[in-house]
Amino acid sequence: MATFKYEVRDSSGVINTGMLEAGSMNEAAGIIRAQGDYLLNVTLISNQAGNLLARIRSISIDFGPGLKDIQNFTNQLAVMIKAGINIRSAIDGIAEQVENPKFKKVIQRLKIDVESGLPFSEALARHPKVFTPLYVNMVRASELSGNFGQMLERIADYLGQQVETRNMVRGAMVYPAIIAVMAVVTTVFLLAFVLPKFTIMFAGKEALLPAPTKILIAMSNFLRQRWYVVIGMAGGGVFAFFRVIHTSWGRVYWDHFKLKMPLFKRMFSALYITRGLHTMGELISAGVPMLETLKITSDVSGNILYEKMWESVHEAVKQGDKIAHPLAHQHLLPRNVVQMVTAGEESGKLGEVLGDVAEFYSKELRSTIKTVTAMIEPLMIVVMGGIVGFIAMSMILPIFKMSSLVK
Repeated sequence: MATFKYEVRDSSGVINTGMLEAGSMNEAAGIIRAQGDYLLNVTLISNQAGNLLARIRSISIDFGPGLKDIQNFTNQLAVMIKAGINIRSAIDGIAEQVENPKFKKVIQRLKIDVESGLPFSEALARHPKVFTPLYVNMVRASELSGNFGQMLERIADYLGQQVETRNMVRGAMVYPAIIAVMAVVTTVFLLAFVLPKFTIMFAGKEALLPAPTKILIAMSNFLRQRWYVVIGMAGGGVFAFFRVIHTSWGRVYWDHFKLKMPLFKRMFSALYITRGLHTMGELISAGVPMLETLKITSDVSGNILYEKMWESVHEAVKQGDKIAHPLAHQHLLPRNVVQMVTAGEESGKLGEVLGDVAEFYSKELRSTIKTVTAMIEPLMIVVMGGIVGFIAMSMILPIFKMSSLVK
């Protein structure tokens, strides 16, 4: 027997959940339908027979949708709504094409909620891990203003820019990571497989070896004899790093470091400015209240320092102050950005101004990423060449020294 969790909707439209035991999922579904309710979902919770393979499969497909999945969903929904298709039919048609199992369930649940009379924004709000507050608030604003299709297009464009920015930053970080891995693999290969063949020549002559060669031989011996220690230390270091940066104090230090990191600090600064101003501009243009806009901007900032900056602006505006005044006391935004925010507030076109500034910094981000990538390439080549050169020198130097002694 196995335990199943089920979700049903009764005749009055109320959704209920519960658990029952059955021999299979089909049997469980039959029992639930026999009660007269409409079955929405049934999921295996545990199997007394210990079906490990089923558990592994259930875990393997339990990945939520990515940003690209949500963008595609929004794009398709915008096109169908503008074509005159009602939202229930549009959601149903999109659900049939979605491949991600978890996202398909979310979309199907959206359809059920909308059919029960719930506003689309409220249906979205029931899935906070999938649809962000920014997404929900922009949809809610469009429901009030009546420009639902146009707002979905704007949301899709916003998500598309976020996907593009994320891919650019990841691309800039992937290249040095690949070079670093290659350097480590090359070093390990030389120490573990190449150097031992040379050390045979130096047997009994250890006192004549130069210091670099002695150090290299010691490293080679330790790597070959204590390789598990090296792997454990490397794995432990990576594990500790990710554990630390997910703590409150570790995140503060890590976010500080990213804004001080050589080569990368301009890239990260442009990223956080672009993300914050773009989000804020979209929400203001959509008609979302200012306090809610500042709260959402703080949540999506991506860096604890920028998050605190927008929180301080939120508190100041809550007290009746303007946005530009608290920003003028911050060092995270350039002076010219604060001046443009001031001009936008005074002219009543803050949303447009923020959009223009975000577009400028988006171009600045692309330029910075290209510059960083161009600078990293020769730097990593020099580092890798230095490591290989040091190993080669340490292996060849004693040969020349012994040759001179023989003469």
